[in-house]
Order: sequence, then structure tokens, then C-alpha cells
Amino acid sequence: MSAVVLVTAFEPFGGEAINPSREAVLRLDAAALGGDIDLRRAVLPVAFGRSVERLRAAIAEHRPGVVICLGQAGGRAEITPERVAINLDDARAPDNEGARPSEVPVVPGGPDAYFSTLPVKAIVAGLRAKGVPASASLSAGTFVCNHVFYALMHLLAAERPGARGGFVHVPYLPEQVLDRPGTPSLSLELLLCGLAEIIRISVAQGPATPR
Repeated sequence: MSAVVLVTAFEPFGGEAINPSREAVLRLDAAALGGDIDLRRAVLPVAFGRSVERLRAAIAEHRPGVVICLGQAGGRAEITPERVAINLDDARAPDNEGARPSEVPVVPGGPDAYFSTLPVKAIVAGLRAKGVPASASLSAGTFVCNHVFYALMHLLAAERPGARGGFVHVPYLPEQVLDRPGTPSLSLELLLCGLAEIIRISVAQGPATPR
């Protein structure tokens, strides 16, 4: 039986015309992953409320065993799987719908934090072995990326405890930094290679336990 993997991305935000997470998720060749992986995709709005509504709908529709959420982290030079989702929304800038929550919980009454159940160390090692820059990151921040990450882990813990999930940040694409001298970026080719490897490693790890 094929493993159902849901991979999500975000629409562009912050004045950008593209989002590298969306480019990677939509362009990934599902056939190249192998017949034992059934890839499903969703693009989330950069909006505190609707992003989780869309994520929940996609999980209900596809019932995945693995959920990998991707987002843009401009300024980072590597693909960075996140370790911890925190129960805090604290936006320095508004989302795409103008919302700018300040020091409010993602889930009122929820745990302070959740650990990713993706195999973070194995992912970093696997990406580096493929020549893809990668390192582990402790925090996904307090913007919509962390909002989705925390909501995902809360949902899986409550409703799909056998599923594995987590969040991965990716750098800008080269075309996004043409007017940003010195800002790191990663080619779409390397990003696609990295995403495929993240999916394979996450599926191969078996039952969901924190790493």
C-alpha cells in the first residue's frame, strides 16, 4: 500500500511575486518519488485564520500518514526543518489579509509547544549527503508559518496520533534576490531535490515519534 503524503506550501506574501515553497510543491515530479508514495498537495493562504482551515480540509480530504508543511524563510541559506512549534502568534507585519495578532495563543489552552515528528536529524543528514545545504532550526518564528506548524501538530496529536508531521523552511529562489545583494538563495533544482529527499526519509521512518 502506498504511503499518502500531504505536502503544503504558501502563496506569495510580503510583496513577493513568488513563494519558493509553492514553486517547489507544485513542480515536484510525483512519479520520481516511487510508486510507494502517494503525493498530495495543497497551497495555503498566508492568513492566520484561513491557513489552518485549508490545512484541516486537506488533511480531512486526503487522510495522510505524513504531513510536511513548507514555508519561505528569506535570508536563510539552507533548507531548515523546524524542531519546535510554539503556541504563540505575534506578528511583526500583517498577513495577506491585514491581520496582525500580538501575543495571542494559536490554540487557547493548548500545550506551550509541540516537537516535530519528522526525523529532523535524518533529514539534515540526508540532504547534505545529496549536496543540498541543510541544517536544523529550533524555531519557526511567530508568524503564519509557526501558526500552521503548531496547528498541524495539535490536530495530529488530537485526531491522527499515528501520523507524522512537521514544518520545513526554505530559502529564497535566485530570482528573488536580484535586488538584494548578499542575500542567500537556493536554486529550484536543489530545492526540488531536497523536497523529494525529505519526503522519502519521512516516509521511511515509520511510526511518528519526536526526533
